[in-house]
Amino acid sequence: MMALHPKIIDLTLDRVWRLLELLGNPQEALPPVIHIAGTNGKGSTQAMLRAGLEAAGHKVHAYTSPHLARFHERIRLAGVLITEDDLTAVLDECYAANGGEPITYFEITTCAALLAFSRTPADYLLLEVGLGGRLDCTNVVEQPAMTVITPVSMDHEQFLGDTLPKIAGEKAGILKRGVPCIVGPQDDAAMDVIEDRAARLNAPVIAYGQHWHVTEENGRLVYQDESGLLDLPLPNLPGRHQIENAGAALAVLRALGEGDAAFEGAVRNAYWPARMQKLKEGPLIEAAGAAELWLDGGHNPAAGKALAWHLATLPERPTYMICGMLNTKDATGYMRPFAGQVRKLFGVSIPGEANTLSAEQTVAFAETGGLSAEPAQSVEAALATILAEDPHARVLICGSLYLAGHILRSNG
Repeated sequence: MMALHPKIIDLTLDRVWRLLELLGNPQEALPPVIHIAGTNGKGSTQAMLRAGLEAAGHKVHAYTSPHLARFHERIRLAGVLITEDDLTAVLDECYAANGGEPITYFEITTCAALLAFSRTPADYLLLEVGLGGRLDCTNVVEQPAMTVITPVSMDHEQFLGDTLPKIAGEKAGILKRGVPCIVGPQDDAAMDVIEDRAARLNAPVIAYGQHWHVTEENGRLVYQDESGLLDLPLPNLPGRHQIENAGAALAVLRALGEGDAAFEGAVRNAYWPARMQKLKEGPLIEAAGAAELWLDGGHNPAAGKALAWHLATLPERPTYMICGMLNTKDATGYMRPFAGQVRKLFGVSIPGEANTLSAEQTVAFAETGGLSAEPAQSVEAALATILAEDPHARVLICGSLYLAGHILRSNG
């Protein structure tokens, strides 16, 4: 499948519509769809929304990308990851139907996912955008039950545009006529674009700061909208930004008419790997001894800012970073928020990734951002250097979902 189209990313819906037609239009036989776009927080919001709906007794499909350790993570059928046999069958069916015509890897695998979703009964499908929204191949559901736009920030500028309004315009491409849209916290420039498109489509907007509010008070999550106040535990996904993501999930659940079981489940039961995940087992943990290891896949300036803020709330401990990033990202923008907070950053290349920055390039970007940094041959080598310097260190492995996936696979 990788050989069917020379570009990994080529945003258009033409090839997707053609293949879906050959497959019998499975996108027309889906359970109610909640379509989720945004720059940061899509996966976490989806995880909390799924946890809430399942706690209320619903069967939920979920589609997400990229995967971390195994491709199967992208497709969850009625709460269960797709089996090897089922995945092979739908991929083979799509490959045969495509007939060797040009199509990207993400397009054909998304068609396979839609085919699988259409054949398994469920109450909802949580459909996460891959890139952008307007021309993303998930944008083929003509009448979703609801859309969600999580915070929009600068990322993927080479595909989505070089300004926040342009990027917001691409994300807002998932809005549909008359379909309510839950909107997370946004800069004014992004919000203006989203509200303008919603107005043209007569799509009701339920926006953070206008129609719903969420905050932390006395170690609890307090959510409020016109239906009243919810006093809930803090999300089990750590970080201040997860309170806002939880708010978006709660706003969706409110709009769907769910009750207390869903609200509690959303904050208590969600699990999303490589989002400030504390590693607890595996070879790296065995090597770490008394050190503390964390893993995060955030990779843009907004993610760096949120992660640095969360680190500052943890009990004081000497903190080091092991960072690997792709050459398509704003590396300095991501790393700059950690300046003055991290003793040293170790740059590594991401194993098996053609677009990885070299360890030396990562170090150069880190130093531009005001961090002390040095290159390392591998995560393991960097960890050994850190432990020799400070056996009780806090170590954050970060910078890319691809690096996070490598760690989860090799440390499983």
